[in-house]
Amino acid sequence: MDIHPEELADTVITVGDPGRVSEVTKYFDSLESHQEHREFISHTGYLGKKRITVLSTGIGPDNIDIVMNELDALANIDFETRTIKSAHRALQIFRLGTSGSLQPEIPVDGLVAGTHGLGLDNLLHFYRPELQEDERQILQAFSAYTQLSSPLSNPYITAASSALLKHFAKGYHSGITVTCPGFYGPQGRILRLGLARPELVQRLQEFHFGSHRISNFEMETSAIYGLGRLLGHQCLSLNVIVANRVAKTYSKDAKVAIDNLIKTSLEIIEKI
Repeated sequence: MDIHPEELADTVITVGDPGRVSEVTKYFDSLESHQEHREFISHTGYLGKKRITVLSTGIGPDNIDIVMNELDALANIDFETRTIKSAHRALQIFRLGTSGSLQPEIPVDGLVAGTHGLGLDNLLHFYRPELQEDERQILQAFSAYTQLSSPLSNPYITAASSALLKHFAKGYHSGITVTCPGFYGPQGRILRLGLARPELVQRLQEFHFGSHRISNFEMETSAIYGLGRLLGHQCLSLNVIVANRVAKTYSKDAKVAIDNLIKTSLEIIEKI
């Protein structure tokens, strides 16, 4: 990613689109560094007294695997000795992204704070996740209801950082954010290819376990939450709804909606 260790702030904002980095940092009071490598663009600067790094990730869990591991390496590995530092440095990592709503009452242009990241990809299965009991129960109920299992998918789940989530109650809907390994078939879209699970979107929309339900889906959150917990970082995914897949409505101006997500979230992040 071409970020030097001294350029990494303790608070990190990730965005998928490289062009969105400057859309976030235009609200900063000052910038101290700017790096670019492929789809990974980073700015570090100050919002008031808060030092923040904004980093583009590109799309998908595979890119998040690179981003999360390399952010952690910058924070917790001594590059000169190639050894793990004795004192662990925990980052606060916020995703600011776009997603589709799976509930009729979560409208386009609405904001969602993901209580959990539920992965339909397979990334975390290459590591050694340990589920909390409530996560295990949600996952068992979800797998039984959707009948999603290998070879199509073997879902996993990780909760958001409760320390961060509590700051995003007002003005944000909440629910489980599902992460899909693709944009078309995995999210129920059809161009020329038929779907193996044409009922999947409806199943996601209907699923509930106690007070938990699936609010939205996108392509990065589960990997951020899963790797973030394993690496000892606090993570929270904040998304603006650009399409309601149940009501079949779409944002009339996604750029304005994204800007509202950025401004609203920055006001809160600055104070944490």
